[in-house]
Amino acid sequence: MRHAVEHWLDIAALDDIPRRGSRILKLADDCIAIFRTVDDRVFALRDQCPHRKGPLSQGIVHGASVTCPLHNWVISLETGMAQGVDEGGTMTFPARVEGGRVLLSGDSLRHG
Repeated sequence: MRHAVEHWLDIAALDDIPRRGSRILKLADDCIAIFRTVDDRVFALRDQCPHRKGPLSQGIVHGASVTCPLHNWVISLETGMAQGVDEGGTMTFPARVEGGRVLLSGDSLRHG
């Protein structure tokens, strides 16, 4: 029996991302926003609001959500889904912190 092995990519030091802020990971055809919460959790989402494709990386992080800077849609950092009466979502990517480094699932980048 073969077991799938997940590959994690070292993206940055946790301290390189401000608390309640984000940094961008640019890919060939996409951008991923990596968010850090006040309690040092990290989340990775496609840097695109489901409403009008606003840059979520420029939004305000509060709790486990980010508010889009264009039209104030609130997006869950955990699920990528719009909150409240708004509908839609953006893609999420597995992320974690290990040894003070932010890691992103390389497998999810290939399949995302």
